[in-house]
Amino acid sequence: MKVLKRTTVVFLLLVLCVFVVEAQSGRRKTTPEPAAPVPTPTPEPTPPPKSQQKEPDIIFFIGVDRNQTYSYYPSTYYDAVLSGCAEALRHSSAGVDVSRNELPRGEAIKKSKASTNTYTVLLQFSDSRVGSTSSTQRDDQLELEYVVFAPGTAKVVTSGRTYQYANRKGPVVMGPTGGGSTSGLYREALLNKAGQDAGERILRALHMSVPKTN
Repeated sequence: MKVLKRTTVVFLLLVLCVFVVEAQSGRRKTTPEPAAPVPTPTPEPTPPPKSQQKEPDIIFFIGVDRNQTYSYYPSTYYDAVLSGCAEALRHSSAGVDVSRNELPRGEAIKKSKASTNTYTVLLQFSDSRVGSTSSTQRDDQLELEYVVFAPGTAKVVTSGRTYQYANRKGPVVMGPTGGGSTSGLYREALLNKAGQDAGERILRALHMSVPKTN
């Protein structure tokens, strides 16, 4: 009986071993799938370097003294001479800064002394006939005075007066004296020309390029 039990146990062990061997031999070795390739990021194009605008070596600061004369003139008169002078100065290599505020002579001197490269251009009207009682006569005899202060020292480097034409020696002839917008626009055009003439004379005095004008 004992021999039979032993034989049965041995048989069962053999069957178990055969089953384990077959199971191991039948098991397939799974090969892992290759990892997906990591995409190489496309480098962003390098933006071209921004060209840095060089600061001008010389700057003209232009302003007007509106309280120099005893007469009252429209603000458009001052705007006209400022615009004309700035237009002429911009034809040079210098930078131009226009002040729309009041610029008394004392403030112009202070600004020039406080800068190392800024010429301060002061514009102002002058009455040819202080004793004239008619506002029309005063408008017809407007003269534009200009003075330029050097940077650092505020020394006057040039000054003068301009009129309707560069070769004219006399006050600005304002043209029609009748009322209306046409007369005002005509006067402003002539004052703009006087401002241009002042700017061109300033450039000549400083030995800078002067635009060709008709």
